[in-house]
Amino acid sequence: QVQLVESGGGLVQAGGSLRLSCAASGGTFSTYHMGWFRQAPGKERDFVAAINWSGGIINYADSVKGRFTISRDNAKNMVYLQMNSLKPEDTAVYYCAADRSYLGTRIEGYYYWGQGTQVTVSS
Repeated sequence: QVQLVESGGGLVQAGGSLRLSCAASGGTFSTYHMGWFRQAPGKERDFVAAINWSGGIINYADSVKGRFTISRDNAKNMVYLQMNSLKPEDTAVYYCAADRSYLGTRIEGYYYWGQGTQVTVSS
């Protein structure tokens, strides 16, 4: 069993930056592919970014490409999402996800999920 806990969310002005963290426990973190997803009120959960077990393969949603950066530190069992040039449309609950085999954009491909952290971007 793997537990994921997100942190780092909060309120930020448009154009500002925020770094989200996801702490993993209960498993061998270095063997898991990791992903970030987000969900705004009344909307479906959308893919944001993903990184494979070694950090050598990274995928981004078109909406965040060039602004967000996903990274991981296997020694600390942590994955990060650096968010720059934030826009009001980035406002959502951000979720961390993990899976041993899947690396992609579909939420059904990820087995473990965190509880989410709220990110609010004001104009």
